[in-house]
Amino acid sequence: MTRKTRYLPLLTVGALLLASACSSEERAEERPSPTQSSGEETATGGSESSEGGSAIDAPALDPLPEEISADLQPYYEQELTWRGCTGVPGFQCAMLTVPLDYTSVDPADDIQLTVTRARAGGADRLGALLMNPGGPGASAVDFAQSSASYIFPAEVRERYDMVGLDARGTGGSEPIECLTGPEMDASTQVDRTPDDAEEQQALLTAHEEFAAGCQANSGRLLEHISTIESARDMDVLRAVLGDERLHYVGFSYGTKLGAVYAGLFPQRVGHLVLDAAVDPRLSTLDLDREQAGGFETAFRSFAEHCAARNSCPLGSEGGDDASQRLSAFFAELDEKPLATGQDRPLTESLATTGVAMALYSESLWSQLRQALSAAMNEGDGSPLLELADTYNEREADGSYGTTMFAFPAISCLDSPAATTTPEEVLAQLPAYEEASPTFGRDFAWATLLCGVWPVEPSGSPVTIAAAGADPILVIGTTRDPATPYAWSEGLAEQLESGILLTNDGDGHTAYGDNACIDAMVNDYLLENVSPEEGASCP
Repeated sequence: MTRKTRYLPLLTVGALLLASACSSEERAEERPSPTQSSGEETATGGSESSEGGSAIDAPALDPLPEEISADLQPYYEQELTWRGCTGVPGFQCAMLTVPLDYTSVDPADDIQLTVTRARAGGADRLGALLMNPGGPGASAVDFAQSSASYIFPAEVRERYDMVGLDARGTGGSEPIECLTGPEMDASTQVDRTPDDAEEQQALLTAHEEFAAGCQANSGRLLEHISTIESARDMDVLRAVLGDERLHYVGFSYGTKLGAVYAGLFPQRVGHLVLDAAVDPRLSTLDLDREQAGGFETAFRSFAEHCAARNSCPLGSEGGDDASQRLSAFFAELDEKPLATGQDRPLTESLATTGVAMALYSESLWSQLRQALSAAMNEGDGSPLLELADTYNEREADGSYGTTMFAFPAISCLDSPAATTTPEEVLAQLPAYEEASPTFGRDFAWATLLCGVWPVEPSGSPVTIAAAGADPILVIGTTRDPATPYAWSEGLAEQLESGILLTNDGDGHTAYGDNACIDAMVNDYLLENVSPEEGASCP
């Protein structure tokens, strides 16, 4: 994935998701302890709890047997053929073979996953360090090759191989494909906050066409792209690389992948860093609403920053006033999109995506302020469209990256849909708008996609204790837009060996961007020294 700034792990897709107005303390009180569970417990995601699987009664994720079954032995014993990666000095590439279906292994259905590595530079090697940038759907291979040297200091790269594994359905690992570039252009132009029955039907039709495209182009993989299966793929790679334990750094959705790995293979956990965590106990509805609240918090932090500067297009007061100004601007775009100098005008939906993109990192706030000023004061929608295109991975030639396709494929398989009809969205709309006056409608209507997905979900919310695992480091940022801080609190709370490290700041993810956080993570990775309970960085 190409980024104009530091590679940004994602969690939302195209249209946005949503969040609850509860405080962190209220959510912590409502959530179960790691020992609480109900329903049938299975290694494939547990049973569906009441009302789609809430955080209150999410069943436990049980570990898999330690012994490798005979049908999986050939995968664990394979040898990789490494070669130089084209155009990427210092990295090697290989293909890892894994079964399509771990519950019914058939070598005729095997899939190939792309792996990359840069060997440790020092003699005192600690092992391989896998990494995942999030999404779900972002390429870990691209991330390792483009960002490992930026995020991980030389002393870490001296001791660990830097390893990226493109999860099944992503990057170079039989990527999910759904729509062509022109079809995606048309899809992103659809009004994603419908005002009447006709617009609701148009949005529903767009979602159905998107889902049908995924089914037509990637049907064989759609039932086997779950987080559980990707975690099992990581264990195969761990063994093939010769490590007894998995060392891993995951960002955003990558924290869920890492936590699921820990739940399935607690005895094989080495050093796990989970930055900007997802709480796996939450239902899709809870995740959506709470994420909308995260973006609301991040927007208001940006608005306060903007208000302190001259000519802020959102005014000088911040807070509710800034939210109302931005909402009014979105409403104007709903009636009359802005010209961009291209054949794609800036619609309300694309503008919302552009704003959301810039809220991922404080380093983009200046660009967002300028883009909003150009649009709101000068009638030029091109800077916001550029931000939206970056988020949507739209290239200059009109093609799109595959993250926008893999994201719903993984998400819709992992957990039951929050809504399935426009009527259900309308019933939830007041709660969404209460959680996020600025973005609530976008998040609410985005939930319809999983409701029309062609494959039934195979997973549901789970509680992950990972009993017996070595210490697992969970990092949460207090004003993170995409993964609210309460999620990191929740994950650290349910992991028996979880340690919460707090970054009191803005933006999505912290490691590699905060010297205080970096120092504690590096000590954990290199010296096996965990932060003290309650550790926090400004």
